[in-house]
Amino acid sequence: MAASVDSLDAVRPPARSKWPVPWVAMYHSVGDCSDDPYRITVTPERLDRQLAWLRRRALRGVSVTELLAARARGEGRNLVGLTFDDGYADFVTEALPLLHRWDCGATLFVLPGQLGGDNAWDPVGPRKPLLTADGIRQAAAEGVEIGSHGLAHLDLTKADAVTLKAEVADSRAQLEELTGARVDGFCYPYGAIDARAVEAVREAGYTYACAIDPGALTGPHALPRVYVGQNDTAWRLHLKYGLHRLRRRPVKGL
Repeated sequence: MAASVDSLDAVRPPARSKWPVPWVAMYHSVGDCSDDPYRITVTPERLDRQLAWLRRRALRGVSVTELLAARARGEGRNLVGLTFDDGYADFVTEALPLLHRWDCGATLFVLPGQLGGDNAWDPVGPRKPLLTADGIRQAAAEGVEIGSHGLAHLDLTKADAVTLKAEVADSRAQLEELTGARVDGFCYPYGAIDARAVEAVREAGYTYACAIDPGALTGPHALPRVYVGQNDTAWRLHLKYGLHRLRRRPVKGL
């Protein structure tokens, strides 16, 4: 017997355009935040409490690729994307054990042109060491998605054509050689984004790219994210989670 229209509607996933925008949290360094002029650091204790907050709400942190794949299947309402920018060495020593403790995944956006270096792009504040090639491989081996943050942490909206291609396409090629795995995600340094940068990322073959506030730009190559910092207690996370879904329009194509 053919299924009725009502029964088909009962099993069909909801139209993705009606889903709230994906909630993707943006972290950077995990460690001592006593000297932190850019507010990019959370202590391990704070991250532990933030991950506990997610789990108490029956939410689970995952990589962006896992989050988008779940949404494509009409699933994943309980998933939150966790991203860590810049590839600080403390990701492996401080963040990774906590992610394992709370059964969470994450995406780590790294700079293959700065392996073993430091955050030289920050004019003030402490020098924070970046992961070496071995550190990136360790994170990947432990289930972390590795994405590109460019080669040298440059504002792509100000880059010439040659530099833009190198930052986007060459960084992907270098990471795929380093990890032996496909690199699907890109993260715009400083969150700086324009139509030209988005097109370069798309042409380089990335499946998605993360910004901060992409403005009028939308789609999987202009994903908005929510900054999470040391001052984000459970109550502040609750507000950010709710406001993000109210203020952000649905992402075209998701």
